[in-house]
Amino acid sequence: MFQKIKESISINDSNFKITVRHHVIFWVIYFLFTTFRWGSYFNDYEYAFKTTLLGFSIHMTLAYFNLYYLMPKFIYTRKYIIYGLALITALFFMVIIKFNLTYYLVSNNVWPEGPQATTTLTLNYVIEMMLGELYVVAFAAAIKVTFDWIKEHKRLVDMEKLQLETELRLLRTQVSPHFFFNTLNNIYSLTIEKSEKAPKIILKLSELMRYLLYETKQKRQSLTKEIICLQNYLDLERIRYGDQLKINMDISGEIEDKKIAPMLLLSFLENSFKHGANKNTGIVKIDIAFNVIEEFLHFRVSNPISNETNNNAINSTRGGIGISNVKKRLELGYNEDEYYLDINNNGEEYIVNLKIKV
Repeated sequence: MFQKIKESISINDSNFKITVRHHVIFWVIYFLFTTFRWGSYFNDYEYAFKTTLLGFSIHMTLAYFNLYYLMPKFIYTRKYIIYGLALITALFFMVIIKFNLTYYLVSNNVWPEGPQATTTLTLNYVIEMMLGELYVVAFAAAIKVTFDWIKEHKRLVDMEKLQLETELRLLRTQVSPHFFFNTLNNIYSLTIEKSEKAPKIILKLSELMRYLLYETKQKRQSLTKEIICLQNYLDLERIRYGDQLKINMDISGEIEDKKIAPMLLLSFLENSFKHGANKNTGIVKIDIAFNVIEEFLHFRVSNPISNETNNNAINSTRGGIGISNVKKRLELGYNEDEYYLDINNNGEEYIVNLKIKV
């Protein structure tokens, strides 16, 4: 039991710590309060000091016996009846000890605040003293339970936060393999054709790999760097498609000092090529717009829907790895009032509108 007391007295946490000093402060305050209270009541501070000093060890023994033995053994195991009987028994024995110590060390009248002088162990005395001790035990237990609740609540909050961060990291790592898989497929196709574009694509890919490995570990990334990353991706696609691809990119507003979750927008661009340029034999026009208004980025990307792509295929992209990944990252990384995502297929164009706090 005493080992449990020692462990519980020192509870270490990054923002939460109970030490022996806090216990000492609590009992000193309680001792002074009780002494002055009864000293003022009897107009005899010497007597109040003696009785308080005598009862002090009883209070502490009962309080810690209840906190670190009775409650863990019976309350936490839901043996409430046994706990009640054990507590009443402990209170009774402590009252017997208090009576004898008071009688032989302080005064024959062991209950001067009672209705009459008390020199024997009466039922009224036992009941009143047990209620008084129960008050101290309950007060100490309430403090302990409150601090335990705070500690447990913080542990659950930290665990939830860690789980969210872990899930976000997992989702973020899913972006990179998905992107590399598509790009390597492109390079593979070009090497089979012995295209002169292959070395340029490999060089651009290495720049993107450097960014993904070293610049995307933090929770928020510079919007400027994200746009540069997207431009590198578009350069890869330009090399691949040549004159067949027409990309219009518009950037407006103050993008400096703005931050966004890394690699969040890439999936939208990948999706526009996967279901637009890849299935179109003619010239493909993709419009991309970044517009920062106050604290929000308004991002828009639109691409034509090829004749080979039916509505079912378009709808299926909403549940694919890329788009579903983005939706999950938005849910985990932003509050509901910090973003708005709309994905629309009007039969001719596939349009993504994202408003997000930066």
